Amino acid sequence: MANDKLLDGLLSPGFDEKSCLSRYRSFLYRKASQHKPSPYLLSKLREYEDLHKRCGPYTRSYNETLKRLKSSHTGSTGGCNYIVWLGSNGMGNRIISMASTFLYALLANRVLLVDHGRDMTHLFCEPFPNTSWILPMDFPIKKQFHTLKQRHDRFRDISESSPPSFVYVNIPHGTYDFDELFLCEQSRALLERVPWFILSSDQYFAPSFFLSPSFKQEVSKLFPEKETIFHQLGRYLFHPSNQVWRVITKFYQTNLAKAEQRIGLQIRVFNRKTSPVQVVMGQILSCMLKKKLLPEVDTQNAVRSSPPNNSSKTILITSLYSDYYENMSAMYQSKPTVTGEAIRVCQPSHEEYQHKADNLHNMKAWAEIYLLSLSDVLVTSAGSTFGYAAQGLGGLKPWMLIRPKNKMVPDPPCRQDKSMDPCFHYAPSYECKAKHKTDSSTVVPYVRHCADRQAGVKLFNDHKRL
Repeated sequence: MANDKLLDGLLSPGFDEKSCLSRYRSFLYRKASQHKPSPYLLSKLREYEDLHKRCGPYTRSYNETLKRLKSSHTGSTGGCNYIVWLGSNGMGNRIISMASTFLYALLANRVLLVDHGRDMTHLFCEPFPNTSWILPMDFPIKKQFHTLKQRHDRFRDISESSPPSFVYVNIPHGTYDFDELFLCEQSRALLERVPWFILSSDQYFAPSFFLSPSFKQEVSKLFPEKETIFHQLGRYLFHPSNQVWRVITKFYQTNLAKAEQRIGLQIRVFNRKTSPVQVVMGQILSCMLKKKLLPEVDTQNAVRSSPPNNSSKTILITSLYSDYYENMSAMYQSKPTVTGEAIRVCQPSHEEYQHKADNLHNMKAWAEIYLLSLSDVLVTSAGSTFGYAAQGLGGLKPWMLIRPKNKMVPDPPCRQDKSMDPCFHYAPSYECKAKHKTDSSTVVPYVRHCADRQAGVKLFNDHKRL
């Protein structure tokens, strides 16, 4: 029981359970993972927790390093260097980006501090014992973050003879700055001399570290199963706050607890004009019926003609819109299934559009990502970071709904992903020595193009080409 509770040693036992109910109770709602964290990862996490406790906000080392920031000069940092994460876009982007940034902190021996802002308050528990990962409100240049985001300073312009007290890099999408920063030795060595690294990102850039000569060996040692990076780090970092946990457990007990199989269906429509409701609905049914995820309905009989088999499935739909829930619910309520299975459909919310800078909206989004991750089978929309976060937390390889074109149901309507890890939408393309673009999917056999985004790359365990 204790091993299940700590997720095979992934979690530290040194927390007050009441302050974060989800941390030690998640195993009661999710099947045990088949992917065990490596002993080296576990030791590295314990070392990091000690580092964070020594260097966290308002410690002596933190205050000493802060003086360097205020004076704009490098110098003694008390042995602590930091990376400050600034997020953007939706919850899926933020979650996978935070996990990538934490991986960098592990590899570069930096302390991760996160600026959650007003729209991410009370979403997550503190992940590290006896300290905080929240960037303090009185951080000296916090008021400059918005101004910094408007600038785009080139990392290569930093002076080697007199490095600054902080570096700000804005990577909303792929840039050469990012590629140079993480892949090139000269940039990495220079960055080591900068105590404060402020990173604004909405991307899952973890695959990049397998392309870096500096980090490749270490990250491979941490994650022998390469596609489990987000699965392990996500379960370690992201625990719903008590407020969000109440929403999750209440919905679970009411709608999901009694189902023999839980099917998560995440629907992200990027353009309602090119992907109208009837087309997307037809695609969903074509996928789920052809792949035997759901039974057909008996169109000839209004009452069950086959004997009941006493099995039940519940479909959990997450979407900004209610149309898909209404269509699927009506379908299974009006007719019996040919197998005799009972099918139930539920949807936690339908916000109609993605709210920006809205804490309540983000709470709902985080709760729904977590609920999806508890599924036995998952169907997601291609290219959706919301789906990426859910599949990674749950250790699931989803059926991906291919994005429709020309208002037509794609053929095939869906395909199963070969890896549970998220896709890095903007693959690194900078070759350091030659200083020109290259195809990063050809460098190592386990970093390959994503099935749902050809320009992106992701991690795979097997070395076979798709």
